[in-house]
Amino acid sequence: MHRAASGLAVAATLALTLGASPALAAGATVPAGRTTEAAQAGRAAVTVPITGPGRAAEARNAAPDGRVTKDAVELQLRPDGVLHVKETLEFTGTGPTRKLVTRTRYDDGNDRVYQVTNLRGGTLRGDSLTVTGRSPATLEYDVKGVVTPLGDAQELRWYAVGGWPVPVELATVKVTGPAQLQSLSCFAGVLTSAIGCTAASPDHTGTTADFEQQELGANEVLTVVVGYPAGATKGAPILQRRFELSNAFTLNTVTGGALAGLLVLLLGGLGLLYWTRGRDARVVGHESGALDAVQNGHFAPPDGVRPGQIGTLVDEQADVVDVTATIVDLAVRGYLRIDEQPRQTYDAPDWTLVRLPGAQVGALMPYERALYDAIFDGRDAVPLSQLKGTFAANLGKVRDALYRDVVTQGWFARRPDTVRTRWTTVGVVLTFAGVLATVALAWFTTYGVLGLALIIAGAALAVGGQYMPAKTAKGSAALAHTLGFREYLARGEVGADVPQAQRVELFSRYLPYAVIFDSVDRWARVVSSVTGNGQQADNLYWYHGPAEWDLSKFADSMRTFTTTTSGAISATRQLRSL
Repeated sequence: MHRAASGLAVAATLALTLGASPALAAGATVPAGRTTEAAQAGRAAVTVPITGPGRAAEARNAAPDGRVTKDAVELQLRPDGVLHVKETLEFTGTGPTRKLVTRTRYDDGNDRVYQVTNLRGGTLRGDSLTVTGRSPATLEYDVKGVVTPLGDAQELRWYAVGGWPVPVELATVKVTGPAQLQSLSCFAGVLTSAIGCTAASPDHTGTTADFEQQELGANEVLTVVVGYPAGATKGAPILQRRFELSNAFTLNTVTGGALAGLLVLLLGGLGLLYWTRGRDARVVGHESGALDAVQNGHFAPPDGVRPGQIGTLVDEQADVVDVTATIVDLAVRGYLRIDEQPRQTYDAPDWTLVRLPGAQVGALMPYERALYDAIFDGRDAVPLSQLKGTFAANLGKVRDALYRDVVTQGWFARRPDTVRTRWTTVGVVLTFAGVLATVALAWFTTYGVLGLALIIAGAALAVGGQYMPAKTAKGSAALAHTLGFREYLARGEVGADVPQAQRVELFSRYLPYAVIFDSVDRWARVVSSVTGNGQQADNLYWYHGPAEWDLSKFADSMRTFTTTTSGAISATRQLRSL
């Protein structure tokens, strides 16, 4: 504000034109305020107000300890567009550190970068230039990117002096170049200041310009601008794209079309991958044959297939319910007995699993034997409530054995859990790569939206990996038979052709499958009504209730038992695979 106020002192203006004599150019005056626009027209103007005492006093009062008494700068613009700088400093105290201007805003999407190289007499870290040595000290360095083409002219603009944390009493700049000057101007103050410097003039040859500024404040800059004819140098601005979130994800015809194309390509590839690798082998005729068997009353699970195996076959996962159904199946087949414990009104329900003597455990399948050993662990009976928190390691073995079993049966070529993990991992890696690609594209270009295609494809593969396990032809045939059997259990109807003496054993044998298919309530009611003599029995051969309990309560008891068992064995670890 003081410099602006001092403008009523003296305003010296200068304009140089191509072909004019140095004497004429030195004496020309034009109105103040023309800078770059004048340079484009082949002329330049500089307003040079004489600094008044008010501004100098303000600079002294605001400055920290120490001063730069003189900063003499010589600028030589070479034909290749590189500016060589030689700066001689006289200062008090230790060598100061200057903030060089190495980046300015060029336009809405780019910054202009000034590259400083070949530094001597100081050290440069980032944009901080520190003087080494005592006063007087000399700095030399080269700057690239200081020349701007302007139609029929070129403009040299450099922030020659300033950026020191202390005031500068006197700053002088001499500029020499490869051609005749067309224009010159200078500004002092903040980086974007439009206030002219103390003095500016060309020499008699018209190729050299001298600038001067008295009392440059701390952190203020003296900017010199010199115009040359077009083609005087090979210099050009060095531009670097400026990151802005609004520009990084530009959506236009090009980026939108590219994104759509990538999504079609990637998602189409995932669909093709599922079609060739994740689709179950088809067995023509098994599905309709199985349903026809149910409709004709011929119902049975696949030969020799246990409930836990069916559960893993149907959803390709070893679930907690598969283990619960296996416990019921072991009871039905005579390996253990389930005893419901009496309880008061507010007691939690509990059951005791009892090992039955004489059971041929050697005939059990590996996953059944692993479960049987985990339940009893050297004891003959165990309350269900005591299984909580003790099954973590053993349930992992049961799950592992179930997955191995479905491969051994020939239903899957590879373990479903391994297939899921592999494809899910690939999807997660692809998603992470998409995130990195999006960040890189957004930072360096305006095509950040293209990286989103990788993220979407990776996420789709990570989710779709759950559906990649594929059944073999044998597995598809077993599944078709299983689905027909599930249809029968869902109906909960007792066939009239089932002999009365066989109903308890036959329908008890089907109950574990009902647990797998979530038909416990309906099928348990069928079991509770199969005594055949018109009276309710007190117990089943594999399930004993407390006093005053009979089969009319079996449906409620079995529903509660399956829920409680699933909760007990999964209390510390979910059995569902990743």
